[in-house]
Amino acid sequence: MKQFSPWLLIVLWLISGIARAEQMQSFGDWEVHCSLFPTEFLNPQIASQYQITRGRDRALLNISVLAVNDNPVPAEVAGTITNLLSQQQPLAFREIREGVAVYYLAPVRHTDREVLRFRITISLPATARKC
Repeated sequence: MKQFSPWLLIVLWLISGIARAEQMQSFGDWEVHCSLFPTEFLNPQIASQYQITRGRDRALLNISVLAVNDNPVPAEVAGTITNLLSQQQPLAFREIREGVAVYYLAPVRHTDREVLRFRITISLPATARKC
């Protein structure tokens, strides 16, 4: 497996009206897209379908890996979330496949105006094509 060292350190202000936060990072022939958004943005039926709890204190971290030709690449995604008191929690990612799309979702609980740091590790299988 090709392993990227921990690459993503995002400090996000999670306030009551959380704004969408999106990052894209290139790693050679791959792009990693990361977004964080409040679960209240989800349609209740969609949230139910994917067993996602909606709430003011909940957000969803979405990560996808694309090859340079925009084809999705399956990966192993792991991570932790740390607050300003250095309290750390693991992120529980679930792989979602819809058609050719592959993405990884992890629920995030937060309090009002909490500052959180995310550390994400992504491992690609040795068979991942660089295209």
